[in-house]
Amino acid sequence: MSNRFSFSRSSRRELLRAGMCGVCVSAGAGLPVRVFGQAARALATQGQADGKILVVLELSGGNDGLNTLVPYADDAYYKHRPNLGLKKKELRPIDDHFGFSGGMAGFERLYKDGKLAIVHGCGYENPSFSHFTSMAYWHTAAPNSGEEYGWVGRLADSMAPQAPPNYIVNIGARQSLAVRSRRHVPVVFDDPNKFTQDKFYEEKEALGTIGTAAKVENPSQQFLLDTAKSAKDASALVREAWSKYHSPIDYGIVGLDLPKVVALIDAGMPTRLYYTSYRNNAFDTHVFQGDTHKRLLTYASDAVYAFLRDLERIKRANDVVVMVFSEFGRRVPENVNLGTDHGTANLMFVAGNKVKGGHYGQPPSLTKLDAGDNLIYTTDFRRVYGTMISGWLGYRDTRQLLNGDFATFDIFQG
Repeated sequence: MSNRFSFSRSSRRELLRAGMCGVCVSAGAGLPVRVFGQAARALATQGQADGKILVVLELSGGNDGLNTLVPYADDAYYKHRPNLGLKKKELRPIDDHFGFSGGMAGFERLYKDGKLAIVHGCGYENPSFSHFTSMAYWHTAAPNSGEEYGWVGRLADSMAPQAPPNYIVNIGARQSLAVRSRRHVPVVFDDPNKFTQDKFYEEKEALGTIGTAAKVENPSQQFLLDTAKSAKDASALVREAWSKYHSPIDYGIVGLDLPKVVALIDAGMPTRLYYTSYRNNAFDTHVFQGDTHKRLLTYASDAVYAFLRDLERIKRANDVVVMVFSEFGRRVPENVNLGTDHGTANLMFVAGNKVKGGHYGQPPSLTKLDAGDNLIYTTDFRRVYGTMISGWLGYRDTRQLLNGDFATFDIFQG
């Protein structure tokens, strides 16, 4: 059987060493960290203490923005939600119109400390109500198209075209489309303690020698060898960083993988783009939404607040910003199951020490809805992406990245 790549005079061992299955890394039985300790420490020296970092947190399932930041001063809200509408006494008011859901003490503190920006009405033209489709649009920053690469991946390709290793980290059970890149190989892992290369038994000996072999002449083979070595080194660094991470900060019940991000930043991982999520469509609250949604928001709020405190502890809080989004909001009227159905426009949040807290964008009207009783979006979500890219990370050429020109918000301190 012919191979996709041509490896002239290669032995079976060399072919196994260059096999694509050695490039992939995921949970599995790992070798001791000390085996790769030297490579991990060398890799860590690539990190820059003053480099700006963007962390993207996805709330999967379609978070109900109206019951996250409640417009308690708007009678139309209670008219649409006679049962699910949250009364002012149940909220954490932040001004004379809006209040956070009662369990969101962390977001309330961040907002009142001036470290949380709230962006209203985020969405796009011709919205999809499919989780898969709408999330793909947000992942690629290309609504109603078939873009192949994710917006985070394309950003990495543009900011760092020479593709330094470990520029993108995606914490999750599988790689997100958002981080798919032409040039970069994202580091993707779930459990740091079991982060190693997937391999068959027959490949173990060959793959164990990666990094010690001399250069080869075949460019395709060399690419695979280099990629596999990068994956091997990254898995060592991740496991070593996590083994050394000890924090007194309480993240609450669900840390949302944010402690793992702190561990890697503290270890000097040269990553500038982190992607993680509240997984498993948790926010898809079609039935008996009330208590479930409040708990989910409490967990997310506690985790983000703790994350910023943990960054303060390691003296990196001024270098990191968190952007929070969901693939769509919920329909304005409650349904007969005391839940809410898939909707359109939603809130986005940006949190960090260098954020100028407050409201951004125009809140959608609750009296002028579309034909499906959904909010009409007022802010193209790519405006927020553009703000992260140019305003925070300092990369100005966003037109091609975002498939258009989008005015940015003045969210960050100078």
